[in-house]
Amino acid sequence: DPHEFKRIAAKNAKDLIKQGFRDIERQQLSEMWGEYENEAVSALVTKIEPKTGHATIEINHNEVLLMRADQIPGEVLHVGDIIKVYITGVSKEYKEGAKKQSLRITRIDRGLIKRLFELECPEIYDGTVEIKSIAREAGSRTKMAVWSNDKNVDPVGACVGLNGARVNAIVNDLKGEKIDIINWNEDPCVFIENALSPSKVVSVAVDVEEKSAEVVVPDYQLSLAIGKEGQNARLAARLTGYKIDIKSESQAAQEAAKASEEPETDDFEIEEDLFDNEEINDDFTEDVEDTEEAVEDFDAEDIEE
Repeated sequence: DPHEFKRIAAKNAKDLIKQGFRDIERQQLSEMWGEYENEAVSALVTKIEPKTGHATIEINHNEVLLMRADQIPGEVLHVGDIIKVYITGVSKEYKEGAKKQSLRITRIDRGLIKRLFELECPEIYDGTVEIKSIAREAGSRTKMAVWSNDKNVDPVGACVGLNGARVNAIVNDLKGEKIDIINWNEDPCVFIENALSPSKVVSVAVDVEEKSAEVVVPDYQLSLAIGKEGQNARLAARLTGYKIDIKSESQAAQEAAKASEEPETDDFEIEEDLFDNEEINDDFTEDVEDTEEAVEDFDAEDIEE
């Protein structure tokens, strides 16, 4: 009889029932959206919270919360906007003091870039052109390295499209985010040179074991290679996986000249004949014996006088 339940028993029963509902809800969401995980879908903005900036969006008649931290920095969403979001899975969120299952969506993940290009470029969707790596700073700039399995297909041209139609469509979806598309190369020197585009590169020295590279660029291209607040160099390092040290031609020449002026220690050798250890030991022994004799002959009365 439930009327005879004690307080603790009633609380345990209540918690078990709630947990059962959460498990069923999670299972339903997983079954409904499991095939859409790590995919980009279109969504309708239905509500904007003015204080927090969180947006409520509708995906297939399901309302999902898009947190402000998952929105592209600087973008302003309005009710009625149709946007692309990236589904990363099912998560738990707190609502009205209880946990609730919901979809986890974002617009800042680099996976969104890949899915958008797959939607716009048939060559990427069918596997002719392959996206090798992506480095992104959401809202500002993205670098993407592509490679073609068909020598007759230009991977960069396929992504850009006629008069930039394909890439411009993606840029509009991302609220003006700049996208640099470069050719991937198995040679790290060539890959790093391409990654630092649009700047020109004079030379690249790579240490494969240390995963580091030293790049020399023309003096007038140094600021372009580094980018605003180091963004170009930072994205190139993420894209290639190498730690990149950028120097101008004049800096490299000064360091080379300084290194040539420093003496090499290998040119100096100590000759053993300059020092005779046995002779030094004999002289030291004679000095000690003379000192001992002087102490024995010493008379304290001489000091008093």
